[in-house]
Amino acid sequence: MSAGHTHVSPKGQNQKYLLMAFVLTSTFLVAEVIGGLVTGSLALLSDAAHMLTDASALAIALIAIQIAKRAADARRTFGYHRFEILAASFNAIMLFFVAMYILYEAYRRFQSPMEIQSTGMLIIATLGLIINLISMKLLSAGKDASLNIKGAYLEVWSDMLGSIGVIAGALIIRFTGWIWVDSIIAVGIGFWVLPRTWILLRESINVLLEGVPEHIDLEKVRKSVLEIAGVNSVHDLHVWSISSGNTSLTMHVVGEDQNIGEDTLLATIQEVLAKQWEIHHTTIQIEKEACDQASEDHTFGPASEPESAHSKESWPLAN
Repeated sequence: MSAGHTHVSPKGQNQKYLLMAFVLTSTFLVAEVIGGLVTGSLALLSDAAHMLTDASALAIALIAIQIAKRAADARRTFGYHRFEILAASFNAIMLFFVAMYILYEAYRRFQSPMEIQSTGMLIIATLGLIINLISMKLLSAGKDASLNIKGAYLEVWSDMLGSIGVIAGALIIRFTGWIWVDSIIAVGIGFWVLPRTWILLRESINVLLEGVPEHIDLEKVRKSVLEIAGVNSVHDLHVWSISSGNTSLTMHVVGEDQNIGEDTLLATIQEVLAKQWEIHHTTIQIEKEACDQASEDHTFGPASEPESAHSKESWPLAN
């Protein structure tokens, strides 16, 4: 038997932009909480609650990046990169509870309406919108490469929508006197956030369960390997990720052409996986016949000889 093993470093995180967004968000949070209490606006307080989760998400993301920088050791051979996923999961859960609280508080306000100062509400919400837009701009570059940053970005994005809703509510209340609009907007913010929270949590859980990354089609990966000259069948195929952008693959490949050397076949497979699927961390075992780990559920492609032989003989090198 033989194995090919290649490594690639995970993509770097833009820690500088995270820190800038955290400072902006935390600074404005205090003003928004005070403003919500003074004006009596639930929509503004719900926006402040989102701003609190924004600051927390950014802080957690920063901590996760620092921890992920720690080198791998004998106990954690993959290092600490999965802290990124734990941070994203925590942010999703936190945002879910915030949304539920807003819905509950809105129900209470429907029962007992409060007087609202629309002018102060409008000014503070406008400032909050500006802060959100700046933070979103800072985080947008890294959101597609990291679930950690994506979680923080979604927090800020949902808060931006909340700020827009509060501004609209302040204008409506100012010109119509409909105080109940404040609670309606708060409910809308809550229901808007919940599905986005579920998406982030689902993606995080998939990584924690070592599921196939969503951008990888396992069937197409299998076919791309079977199309390589010299490959007879594939079994014990697994694809998973430790963190965002850090995909790993292991599999056993049965060769069919003795004129193709093991090293040549291995290099070709690694090249295909890297170019077509951006999978660089691979462990591939080349075999002459399917080994004991092959089964009906894990073997892909026609076998040139009966699999019951279970031979573990290595594929011979070409002269």
